[in-house]
Amino acid sequence: MSSREYPSRPLVGVGVLVIHEDKVLLIKRRMDPDKGLWAIPGGLVNLGEKVRDAAAREVLEETGIRVDIKRLIDVVDKIVLDDQGRVKYHFVIVDFEGEAINHDLNASPEVEEAKWMSKEEIKNIELSETTKDLLVRVGFIKR
Repeated sequence: MSSREYPSRPLVGVGVLVIHEDKVLLIKRRMDPDKGLWAIPGGLVNLGEKVRDAAAREVLEETGIRVDIKRLIDVVDKIVLDDQGRVKYHFVIVDFEGEAINHDLNASPEVEEAKWMSKEEIKNIELSETTKDLLVRVGFIKR
């Protein structure tokens, strides 16, 4: 198994954009990269797991929300270099749109917090760059 830090190859991750009643489901990251920043729920794909199944599992694990995965939005790179220019993190992230089946949040210990956030609330928080790019790309927020 590859380490998350200084991996020998890119790791495959998933993210799920869930919007309900003009609010987006976000989690505050407990671990690096982007520790302390808000992001869409997601995580790594397990060996032998389909990406759509991983996406639904990660949302449920992090937030308690069951989702129906609707469509692929994009595939993005998350590459973080250290001070010496070495690759500290390299994720290939498959982002999906999901529809919430339930709406009561139950944040797991994997995340600092989980919350449904309006466009106004998002103005007052610090988003991860990949989440900000995604929300702009789908037209939920402006840059």
